[in-house]
Amino acid sequence: MSIPGSRTPDPGATRILGIDPGSQRTGIGLVDVAPGGRCTYVHATALKLLDADDFPARLGLLCEGLDAIIDEFRPDHVAIETVFMDKSATSALKLGHARGAAIATVVRRGLKISEYAPRLIKQSLVGRGAADKQQVQHMVRLLLNMPDAKLQADAADALAVALTHAHMSATAARTGVATAQLRRRGA
Repeated sequence: MSIPGSRTPDPGATRILGIDPGSQRTGIGLVDVAPGGRCTYVHATALKLLDADDFPARLGLLCEGLDAIIDEFRPDHVAIETVFMDKSATSALKLGHARGAAIATVVRRGLKISEYAPRLIKQSLVGRGAADKQQVQHMVRLLLNMPDAKLQADAADALAVALTHAHMSATAARTGVATAQLRRRGA
């Protein structure tokens, strides 16, 4: 079994980095997936970006923080939440910029990235796409055997993204259907 915070996964395990992008805080969550499918918590945090002088500097902090996480934990796969449409166009644009910076950092590092819609993440974990944040956080704690953990909301969301990728990958392996096709179908 992987030790929480372990810098390298157990032999045969796959390490997944989940990213919940944001322009103020970006959630980071890592899980190890054993060959049998059991997911184990590794690390979760939120990159706080508000200390930067301006928005471009926030994006720089996001890239630097993500680089440090990748260097330290060496994930095998990366999964990121897609942009949802907010009421504010400005907020949606800033979120898109943060997401783009995260994707560029991951791709520059040579890692494959998978994208999941918020509704699919909620459906994957809770069973319905309209689940609220508390329900998602509860399922993250339950699935990772962390009943008493106090998880920061963005970090919990990032773990949910990683768990969704683990579940979708397992389904794809069992059925022989590509993960991208499952995402399009909303499985």
